[in-house]
Amino acid sequence: MNKDTPSFPLFFPRARPEIEELEPYQAPLEGRRKFLRLDFNENTLGPSPLVVDALKKIKANEISIYPEYDGLREVVVANLMKKGLKLPIKPEQIGIFNGVDAAINAVFHSYGERGDKLLTTTPTFGYYSPCAHMRGMEIHSVPYEHEKFRFPYETIQQYLLEMRPRILLICNPNNPTGTRLSPEKIIELATNAPETLVVVDELYEAFTGDSVLPLIDFSSISNVLILRSLAKTSGLAGLRIGFAIGVNEVVNRVSRVTGPYDVNSFAVTAAFAALSDQAYVDAYVGKVLDARKWIHNQLIASGLRFHLDGGNYFLLWPEKSAGDVASSLKQLGVLVREMKVNSPLEGSLRVSIGTRTQMRKFWDAFLKI
Repeated sequence: MNKDTPSFPLFFPRARPEIEELEPYQAPLEGRRKFLRLDFNENTLGPSPLVVDALKKIKANEISIYPEYDGLREVVVANLMKKGLKLPIKPEQIGIFNGVDAAINAVFHSYGERGDKLLTTTPTFGYYSPCAHMRGMEIHSVPYEHEKFRFPYETIQQYLLEMRPRILLICNPNNPTGTRLSPEKIIELATNAPETLVVVDELYEAFTGDSVLPLIDFSSISNVLILRSLAKTSGLAGLRIGFAIGVNEVVNRVSRVTGPYDVNSFAVTAAFAALSDQAYVDAYVGKVLDARKWIHNQLIASGLRFHLDGGNYFLLWPEKSAGDVASSLKQLGVLVREMKVNSPLEGSLRVSIGTRTQMRKFWDAFLKI
């Protein structure tokens, strides 16, 4: 074959226009295992020993057959009820997904049409916009306000009334700014916009306690869908399992667009074990909160600009180029996330919070640089 001959066909079937124009959400997730990973807000210690033990005991016939989900929804409900809810929820109000990413995609697949409007904030999790774009939706992103990244509540409220968006998506606490909006305010927004599906991404709520679930009455507010995961606290990011919680009718419709066996048997086994060891999760969250106080004191003393609010992460503006600092930290065995250029966060790093020992390692490396 001539070296100038293309190795791909010159003509190929074209995808939908939205896909041809799509800039996919991509995260640099390769080659990270040997580092202290403070770049993607993961659990930095790993899952409960009960999870590891349960996975080791999986039998051959559990692998050779399709996964079974019997009892998992009930365990999720029991776990939520222990934390205190205003009203009980039922197993049919729990949707099981191959990670919250799959739940987000399913929301747009179920409720988004060409010309419909997505209302959200910016900057926020980068996967929302590609999902909306895939459906041909109009994307309206309202900036967080001022250097403290205050939630633009009044503007969102106004847009809801004037624009009547199909979906309002709120990440609470927000990734990457950590911005928090009180559950009461979220319920108020949903109550005033009954035709809008209000999706609340609560992946980081365990670190702040800002959940809508303890307060909401789904019998009177049916347009709220809450997303949860076992990735950030239970350490199951590598197995991909997430949940959508709302009225049965909405959960049912979002679940219709997923495959019948999207969540694999290993993830289901791990979820049962993780949900049975809430004490382990609580202990890990406690370590993160302790480390958060420690690093907060170091940041104040440094005199550098930083922003630390909700979630298990913070933003830091180094004096040197953020890209150079991230590269130098990698040389010292620590990964952090450089924020996008041409954005309100340009020049900053997002740093995940692990244990106090891990944060000392990060801070010592940062000071050397």
